[in-house]
Amino acid sequence: VIEAYKQGLRPAIGYELNPWLLCLSNYRAWKAGYHGKISFLKKDLWKVNLSDCYNVIVFLAPSVKPPLATKLLAELPDEARVVAGRFPFPSWTPSSTLGQGLEQVWAYDVKEVRRAAQR
Repeated sequence: VIEAYKQGLRPAIGYELNPWLLCLSNYRAWKAGYHGKISFLKKDLWKVNLSDCYNVIVFLAPSVKPPLATKLLAELPDEARVVAGRFPFPSWTPSSTLGQGLEQVWAYDVKEVRRAAQR
């Protein structure tokens, strides 16, 4: 979320249920000088409506990716971009990738993922 904010993505909001990770995230934002500019909310990602999100960054385990893919395709606008860290979405073709190993990320344009799914 901090890096997204640094790259100009606004608003920069993170969702986390684990209170320890939520506290750590807020501390890191404060330490980086972004207190009040970045939000970390204690919310369940599965219950949050993402229909107004245009940039989504996820760091989740591979087992969560298939149901998350369904949620994202149902809620995100065509213009949205999804970036996955550490583990790609298994059934999506990325529009670009960066890095390697634990530092690799995959970027997906929702419109292209939907087109591929229709084929």
